[in-house]
Amino acid sequence: MELQQARQYNGSSSGPGAGTQFAERGPSKGWQQSGSTDRGTERLAKALGWFSLGLGLAQIAAPESVARWIGVSEDDENLALMRTVGLREITSGFGILSRPRPSGWLWSRVAGDVMDLALLSSALNSDRTERGRVSAATAAVVGITALDLLASEQVSRGSAAAMGGTAIGPGADEVVKSLTINRPAEELYQFWREYSNLPRIMYYLESVEMRGDRQSHWRAKLPGGMTVEWDAETVEDRPNELIAWRSLEGSQVQTSGRVRFVPAPGRQGTEVRVAMQYRPPGGPVGAAFAKLFGGVPDQMVLEDLRRFKQLMETGEIPRGEAQLWGGREGPAQFPPEPVGAQGGNR
Repeated sequence: MELQQARQYNGSSSGPGAGTQFAERGPSKGWQQSGSTDRGTERLAKALGWFSLGLGLAQIAAPESVARWIGVSEDDENLALMRTVGLREITSGFGILSRPRPSGWLWSRVAGDVMDLALLSSALNSDRTERGRVSAATAAVVGITALDLLASEQVSRGSAAAMGGTAIGPGADEVVKSLTINRPAEELYQFWREYSNLPRIMYYLESVEMRGDRQSHWRAKLPGGMTVEWDAETVEDRPNELIAWRSLEGSQVQTSGRVRFVPAPGRQGTEVRVAMQYRPPGGPVGAAFAKLFGGVPDQMVLEDLRRFKQLMETGEIPRGEAQLWGGREGPAQFPPEPVGAQGGNR
């Protein structure tokens, strides 16, 4: 009876040795597996990231020199603006270099380029500038803008290919991780398809409530005691192979995800491949959301998968770890069945 209750999520239809191997997708592998995003786009994006860092450092460390180079006056207002733009460039550079598919950060560069062109256009109409230098700087920014647009579109296209029908459009951040779990694909699929199980492994989720066969309501905890809620729908469901979902139009949070269950080589369990996109809301909730996910989203998704692995292979998550995330009621226990019960795929 206890075993039957522990396995009650198996077969549910109401909701949506290899066991020790972790497969983290770093930037290079992420680019290679994105479908339409090639190595040339990777090199371009990384070059733009380093360019942002270099330009930003120059604007902060030597704003007078940069002002002279572009032909604007070296007054206090221009120097303060130069340092602000430099900080923006450094932030964009770090964002691009720290993400495998940094479409959001690349589009932020495009927005920055538009602002820079507006500032240079204003400088061209001023009597206090060297118009020849300002014109040359404007031409250079136009060229950089073209490269930023090219990289942004190609990376977004690659992300859309990786996310399939769940992609939420340009400007979204994406996380891709995979991990091998020593359990059959059918069992892992059944757990994930019941979305209400996900707070057991994703501790920032308070709850996921099913509202029909394909729609669900999600509630997440944010720093500072805030919460954020959104509605989602399942857009693709291939039993034991794939589950894909995305937030509904008009939701407070725009997010999407896909999880694939692929047999590991040599019948050694199942490789679970997760791809997630998100675009935070605005205002205080958006700031809290960014604080939760913006710093280390790759690591957070990997930790989710590690908890998933531990739960499915051992039947529980340590109590201490759960308490660190706000106190689940003890470890979630699912005693594993005997090896023979699952056809020997252990």
